[in-house]
Amino acid sequence: MRDLLKFGTNQPAETRLKTVLVINYSQTGQLAEITEQVISPLRAAGHQVHLETLVPETPFPWPWPMVDFIDAFPECVQLDPPPLKPLSIPADRQFDLVILTYQVWYLAPALPMTAFLKSPAGRQLLKDKPVVTLVACRNMWLSAQETMRRLIAEAGGQLRDHLAFTDQGHALATFITTPRWVLTGRRDRFLGLPPAGVAPEEIRQASRFGRALADALDRDHEKSGEPMLAGLRAATVNPRLALSERAGHRAFRVWSKLIRAFGKRGQWRRRPILLVFVIYLITLIVTVVPLSLLVQWLFAPLLKPRLDRLRAELEQPSGSQEFNLQKYDQ
Repeated sequence: MRDLLKFGTNQPAETRLKTVLVINYSQTGQLAEITEQVISPLRAAGHQVHLETLVPETPFPWPWPMVDFIDAFPECVQLDPPPLKPLSIPADRQFDLVILTYQVWYLAPALPMTAFLKSPAGRQLLKDKPVVTLVACRNMWLSAQETMRRLIAEAGGQLRDHLAFTDQGHALATFITTPRWVLTGRRDRFLGLPPAGVAPEEIRQASRFGRALADALDRDHEKSGEPMLAGLRAATVNPRLALSERAGHRAFRVWSKLIRAFGKRGQWRRRPILLVFVIYLITLIVTVVPLSLLVQWLFAPLLKPRLDRLRAELEQPSGSQEFNLQKYDQ
């Protein structure tokens, strides 16, 4: 017999406990920490949660050596995933809900998550299932999420909600703090800039999504076809960054094809073109991105209607509204 009152909502005395599959890949541990905050309330409510951590056959290093980090770029953008070690669960096991938690590499999902979504086992596990995606990254996740949405749909899954956790620093500051974290493993304050990564308070508050999901599962809301996490400030989009990201993603597609023409990952013959790409990327970050943001700021009144429409579109399905925060935030 379960409590009549849970998380502030009246429920039937008895509800069927649900099964939840969580697919995770976290290099730094930050994403794993956020994931734990989300799934702990589900377990506390009695739902069965299976956490599956993706393991590439050849592990990706952490921190990244510079050459290895750049060398992974073409495969990330072209969605050419490495082989994974077998999952610990059979592909035909049934779940009521699937949660996919992922990082962003080069404006694309991290390769292990791409590998899962394109694998026969991953597609079978997602088929006809409601899916929640959760991303933790610097600040540009829109292109990666569009890719996730497409791959989930191709697998027959139904994207119901999306949660986005981004770096606590200013967009320009993170061009310094995030590469430092990736290449050295150090994320503390640097040159007066805030620590890299999602703020600790934001991580702690991620538990509100778990409480809302537990409530939704208790009410069979996962079967409704509607978002379960609306009104909880799930995904907030900066439309000015969105325009820059889309331009960057188009350029990345061209560069990734060019680099792949020089050889496969790890081959020395593509190192010279990788160096040219690094020079291009640094130039882009130092000149084009700030200039783009400045132009958008100068023409903000003219761009506002377009940016507002873009933000409303990209924040779907869960949105950035806050009407349920008081109910689930603690």
